[in-house]
Amino acid sequence: MDKLKKVLSGQDNEERNGFEEVIETSSLSWGTRIKGFIACFVIGVACSILGTCLLWVPGKGLALFAIFYTIGNVSSLGSTFFLMGPLKQLKKMFEMTRLIATIVMLLCLILTLCAALWWKIKGLALLFCILQFFAMAWYSISFIPFARDAVKKCFSTCIS
Repeated sequence: MDKLKKVLSGQDNEERNGFEEVIETSSLSWGTRIKGFIACFVIGVACSILGTCLLWVPGKGLALFAIFYTIGNVSSLGSTFFLMGPLKQLKKMFEMTRLIATIVMLLCLILTLCAALWWKIKGLALLFCILQFFAMAWYSISFIPFARDAVKKCFSTCIS
């Protein structure tokens, strides 16, 4: 458990500058971080489920779905800020290994809201929600060592 704490808090033999040390000393305790992570993640899941339930509301259902589903994904993504800290999480998001996944995920979040709220094209909004789901899943598994390779191999085996 101590190794996990060190890795997630950025203390795993990395050189830290003075700014990061200031952030480290003023940061939350490990217990508070876990509670914040769980709270944000549960709120994210609840918003996504609520959005799915609101999909069938006549008239504004699609817009409500897109809004709540996107808020749910953003909240779930934000929950990891509690574990690693916002600065380290943002650095990891834009590393070369997951840069494309991050850009596609953020683009899908924005395009979902645009299609539902401004363009009002239902089919496109649903397509972007589906793409948002897959982009978020692909981004999430990028943090698991060799998970992307396993998924690629699984799909290539199923196709051939």
